[in-house]
Amino acid sequence: MLFILAAGLRLDSAGDGLTWVKTMNFVSVTRLRIRKWRFVPGFLYLTLLSLIQARRAEGNLGTSLQRDSHLTFWTITVWRDEHAMRAFRNHGAHQRAMPKLREWCDEATYAHWLQESGEPPDPATAFERLVREGIVSRVNHPSPDHASRNFPPPRKSISRGTGDVAREG
Repeated sequence: MLFILAAGLRLDSAGDGLTWVKTMNFVSVTRLRIRKWRFVPGFLYLTLLSLIQARRAEGNLGTSLQRDSHLTFWTITVWRDEHAMRAFRNHGAHQRAMPKLREWCDEATYAHWLQESGEPPDPATAFERLVREGIVSRVNHPSPDHASRNFPPPRKSISRGTGDVAREG
């Protein structure tokens, strides 16, 4: 039976006593490219609400957002577990935003993995995993590079840390 869940450890009752068990944290990386400027205001509004939602969500260990060139946006979130990420994803502003991305984006890719650290992965790792293992989301107007995940790394480093927001300079 699970008693306590903390970043990286949980207190588990197995057999006759309590044992600290090392847990793996769940990482989610997304890359979205907005296809037209006219979609940017709605996208930014729902992104801001989703960012606030993520920061307040139970099980969120870190949230990073970066605006990149050519209307491209990257997010990295780290969660206590997949269940916490899905609870966030399937509710509130984020749930309202997801269906709109089919029309708003011409590139939309995400990747998930487990890691021991509660810290966000470095930008090079996030990019590499997204290109290598990323899942391409359905969009109504895909770019020529969408399906192949043939896109450049972020122009600037993605912020690391809870709630950081980096802006292109």
